[in-house]
Amino acid sequence: MKLYIHPVSGHAHRVTAMAALLDIDHEVIVVDLQKGAQKHPDYLKLNPMGQVPTLVDGDVVLRESTGILTYLALKHDPARTWLPTDPASAAKVQEWLATSVKEVFEGPCGARISKFFGAPIDFDQAVDKTHDVLRSLFEPHLATQDWLVGTGPTIADVANYGYISATGETGISLDEYPSVRAWLTRIETLERFPRIQTVAEVMSGGN
Repeated sequence: MKLYIHPVSGHAHRVTAMAALLDIDHEVIVVDLQKGAQKHPDYLKLNPMGQVPTLVDGDVVLRESTGILTYLALKHDPARTWLPTDPASAAKVQEWLATSVKEVFEGPCGARISKFFGAPIDFDQAVDKTHDVLRSLFEPHLATQDWLVGTGPTIADVANYGYISATGETGISLDEYPSVRAWLTRIETLERFPRIQTVAEVMSGGN
């Protein structure tokens, strides 16, 4: 199995973290975004959107992070702890995956790529969206339970972790969200879980 990623990408972090949590043997291929490697014709054959991550596992090619999380959980977790089988829990996982690609993308992710990469996103608006989703959804939900779905970690937690945990480097404080901070710590203490690197660490080549 090959994972095409860039270490600064929170989307890519989702899939590398899941592969680590499930102890999956895989090869990591770094796509040099700064040099435009994501737009190279050979890479576009794998991911027509020119984005990371991409998974290649034999004949299976997947180009979207939450789809990759679903694939890894279904294939490599026979106990189905990371993607529950009962209808209500499975549906709740899907709700949180949708949150990761909508509200979390527009808020924490938007602030990060606006600040560091000049994306055409209003930074202040992204900061406001970050506080909106943390205040209205994540904090009250996590005040009543340890994980986003059920009594243990699922791919929902992995999908939402990265950009929320990286808010500090954009100047967004999590001080008023104690339940969110505790949840991030629980995720980071999972066996084999790799924390997301800051942009400064990635750019400097640090660990």
